[in-house]
Amino acid sequence: MKRLEKYADHAYALMRIIAGFMFSFHGVQKIFGVLSEFQPPVGSQIWFGGIIELLGGLAVMLGFQTRAAAFLCSGQMAVAYFQFHWKLQLGPKFFPVINQGELAALYCFVFLFIACRGGVKWSVDKTN
Repeated sequence: MKRLEKYADHAYALMRIIAGFMFSFHGVQKIFGVLSEFQPPVGSQIWFGGIIELLGGLAVMLGFQTRAAAFLCSGQMAVAYFQFHWKLQLGPKFFPVINQGELAALYCFVFLFIACRGGVKWSVDKTN
């Protein structure tokens, strides 16, 4: 396993790029209705979420203002989990596998990790 250690920054950069790209596509779906039949009304909370997903995801993917963008995306996913999935209900609805909040919870912590680590490799920021 020591052999893989030298590729840690490369693997992290790939994770950052792919996570940002996939997150931005959720925004494209919400804002432009691509591959989706649902388009939220302009100015609604979900529409603003789509803007954060689109722009924040692109910023994370490119490594532009990576820490701030990832922190904002992490916060958005925390709100998505608590408000739209868990809904502060007691009982089994707390668990992501039951309330279908797995992706929101995972994105929340992936983006929190990216916010702590920064752009590292292959980023506009070129931070360590």
